[in-house]
Amino acid sequence: MRKAGVGAAAVVLLAVLVFFAVTSWSRQPAIAKPSAQPINFPHSVHVQTYKIDCQYCHADARRSEYAGIPSVERCMGCHKITAADKPEIKKLAEFAARQQSIPWTRVYKLPEFTYFPHKAHIRAEIACQTCHGPVETMTTVGAVTGPSLVNDMLNLVGLRPSPPPLTMGWCVDCHRQQNARRNTQAPLDCVMCHH
Repeated sequence: MRKAGVGAAAVVLLAVLVFFAVTSWSRQPAIAKPSAQPINFPHSVHVQTYKIDCQYCHADARRSEYAGIPSVERCMGCHKITAADKPEIKKLAEFAARQQSIPWTRVYKLPEFTYFPHKAHIRAEIACQTCHGPVETMTTVGAVTGPSLVNDMLNLVGLRPSPPPLTMGWCVDCHRQQNARRNTQAPLDCVMCHH
């Protein structure tokens, strides 16, 4: 009789662990997966071949919460001449001729209750690749981010795996490392990122 009680308790414990894992795993993750875009934009060509700095195109990063996307006019500043005969640049020129913004599909999105100021990270001289990965090697931007079932299960059983990129634990770990290594004052206060 006692063995049956231990077995039943184990089944209940396992069911509770699975429930918590599934409910925590289904949280809205930060999304950063390669997606179809209206124009194929190879970051690798712009950054590696032509040595264009991230902030040339994403100029809002140094002064705003959002990095921003370059205007069609900024793109056409180079592409009126450079590679004007290529099919993707012809698409760009069509948007410019219609005076229409390019309807890019958003790649990186943090939960709405978080505040992430790009400008603070730029001022702290944190490389864009720290959060976005090796964008300079990507033809289509994307990354694996957000909660994962395996990570959550390991946390539930008491192990402390490294948090996945662009999750709260990952950001807090980075702030702690920056504070220890560089003697900075990256905030650890909840209200700095959550409002």
